[in-house]
Amino acid sequence: MPTPPPEENNDEADLRVTRPKSSAAGIPALIATLRHARAQLGPVRTAKTLLTLNQPTGFDCPGCAWPDPDHTSAFEFCENGAKAVAEEATVRRVTPAFFAEHPVGELAGRTDFWLGQQGRLTQPMHRAAGEEHYRPVSWDDAFGIIADELVASADPDRAVFYTSGRTSNEAAFVYQLFVRLLGTNNLPDCSNMCHESSGVALGQTIGIGKGSVTLDDVYEADLVIVMGQNPGTNHPRMLTALEKAKGNGATIVAINPLKEAGLLRFKNPQRPVGVVGRGTELADEYLQIKVGADLALFQYVNRRLLEIERERGGVVDHEFVARSTEGYEDLVAHLETLDADALLGATGLSRREAERLVELVATNQRIIVCWAMGITQHRQAVATIREVVNTVLLRGSIGKTGSGVCPVRGHSNVQGDRTMGIFEKMPDAFLGALGAEFGFEPPREHGFDTVKAIHAMQRGEVDVFFAMGGNFLMAAPDTEATAKALSSCKLTVQVSTKLNRSHVTGGQAALILPALGRTDLDRTGGKEQRITVEDSMTMVHASAGGLEPPSNEVRSEVAIVCGLAQRALPDGGGVDWAALEADYDRIRDHVEAVVPGFTDFNRRIGEPGGFALPHPPRDHGTFPTPSGKAHLTRNDFDPTEVPEGRLLLQTLRSHDQYNTTIYGLDDRYRGIHDGRRVVFAGAKDLAELGFADGDHVDIVSEWTDGERRAPRFRLVAYDVAPGTCAAYFPEANVLVPLTSVADESNTPTSKGIVVRFERAADALT
Repeated sequence: MPTPPPEENNDEADLRVTRPKSSAAGIPALIATLRHARAQLGPVRTAKTLLTLNQPTGFDCPGCAWPDPDHTSAFEFCENGAKAVAEEATVRRVTPAFFAEHPVGELAGRTDFWLGQQGRLTQPMHRAAGEEHYRPVSWDDAFGIIADELVASADPDRAVFYTSGRTSNEAAFVYQLFVRLLGTNNLPDCSNMCHESSGVALGQTIGIGKGSVTLDDVYEADLVIVMGQNPGTNHPRMLTALEKAKGNGATIVAINPLKEAGLLRFKNPQRPVGVVGRGTELADEYLQIKVGADLALFQYVNRRLLEIERERGGVVDHEFVARSTEGYEDLVAHLETLDADALLGATGLSRREAERLVELVATNQRIIVCWAMGITQHRQAVATIREVVNTVLLRGSIGKTGSGVCPVRGHSNVQGDRTMGIFEKMPDAFLGALGAEFGFEPPREHGFDTVKAIHAMQRGEVDVFFAMGGNFLMAAPDTEATAKALSSCKLTVQVSTKLNRSHVTGGQAALILPALGRTDLDRTGGKEQRITVEDSMTMVHASAGGLEPPSNEVRSEVAIVCGLAQRALPDGGGVDWAALEADYDRIRDHVEAVVPGFTDFNRRIGEPGGFALPHPPRDHGTFPTPSGKAHLTRNDFDPTEVPEGRLLLQTLRSHDQYNTTIYGLDDRYRGIHDGRRVVFAGAKDLAELGFADGDHVDIVSEWTDGERRAPRFRLVAYDVAPGTCAAYFPEANVLVPLTSVADESNTPTSKGIVVRFERAADALT
């Protein structure tokens, strides 16, 4: 039988620290998977759900966007994917009686873990201005409340429409259509806070803001570089792909300030050697680089590649560079001006480590570079990714089997949402096609991204904030400032599956609209509907849940958008929303007419594994830039100045969470149990700062506009690059200044925060 929600544990008195693990998965992962699933679902529901996860006729994992193999087994899921499913498919319920019992003031004092463990939302709920309790409301009345506020605002740009990366292609398409018919491009999304830097840099260099590799390419690579990423926790199925690549002879290099168990040794639970043997050593080289110094490392690599080219030749692919790139001479001249020793010193790596990477890059051509938010959430993230692209282009390692760039997206359809038009500055070609298909002129002025939306709220320029999924408050930077910004809105609306902190820290008035999840049967319009998603490697495939919804009052995201559009737009804006709601095939027909690459959309999603969207660099070795060539770029490394007595902090996930969803209070790979308020730092750094393992401190971030404080964290002596430290988000998001953003992408710098430690008040007594 499932277990009831856990009791609140707010003081973390039970927090324990043990030795970190040196391997990932194996039998412990199997045990953890089954334990978590049984607690939420019970044994029968666990089997029914997990055996249809990531299957051609089943549903897509609501967790990460790692692609499915061509030939899936019945167990094509990982521990964290199973946890994500169990959280959504739980039999626990949050009913109107729950909200009658708990005022928002009380809920605001609960932990994020406790809030999320209460279960699925079952009824639309409304908190009127000045009230402390949410009360049940009908769907018609909920739509009326939103529509009335939009009309009262009289300016569509005073509304902001946020999107989580879990939203399906179909829901995202009708959502952006509604918003643009309303008259605004205020469509921030979670990509603004994670991989926006990837999209900007790749768009500038190869002409398309998506990765250029397939899963088969990973299997056939000679060299795979995994940087700023912890696949063992964030994309566990990637470990299987790396294991297969290793078995085919690939060398794997990990670049990360912390050593992560999954990149050290992988015990594949689907192979006997993973269950009873030692598993597979993955990383041949593990470079523990200083936080934010990846640009310096790749400039060092590229400078050395040019030197080796002059010495012995055969390093730069001159034929490819001449035919397919521009900017080579300028790049060469720029790299020659750089001080190699200074670049190396900035990384914190030894010359042997750096030279080993140089030699591997110089002697392998089938090279893939993978990265995640450890790269994208720095001030110089865009420049760093451009420099990585320089490396790939110099070697001619793109548009060829086993080669290319691979930004590994987080949320399951964050890439698909962008393809569908969820972007505050979509290209004119998309807007023109959208307008032609639906007979209107879409707004052309760029809207707010996430950070700009929060600033606009702070200035009192936003009346309505509408979130399609996610937990905006806890995903955003500068938690206290974001909470205050949200409270200035007249109405905040959250389309959600489960309770989270954004529901208890909202606007003057607030609505919670319960939505179907991936695991739920969608019988909208009286038929069983399918939705589609796009993974990190541009594969589009169908998803259909099989569980009964939490209640008859829970609606699909498509139905929510279509119902609101009918109510909020005069004459529906000329769109037959009822028809789109009744049959998602009609939505896909419109997508086919508007978005390149979706020809014969409805038929192709029935193909096993779905279909790939066009990617010119990957498919044809061509680059959709203005010149038709890839761009080699000049980049200048400008390190963050860290004063004496300070460290550079990065935020990260525990193994018991996905994004802002907390599954549990353990991070067994790092040896953390029954708590989350910890900060990892090197023992030598702690001693020099006058602290030791086990001390309790306040973390204080320092920025040009003042300080921010995260109280009472336990120090954990850990194998971290010198001068750096790490803490979990969302708890540490309070330390990320709203005005500290990446150049060009405006992404919050969650991986580069200057902090100091102060002894916690209770530790002084």
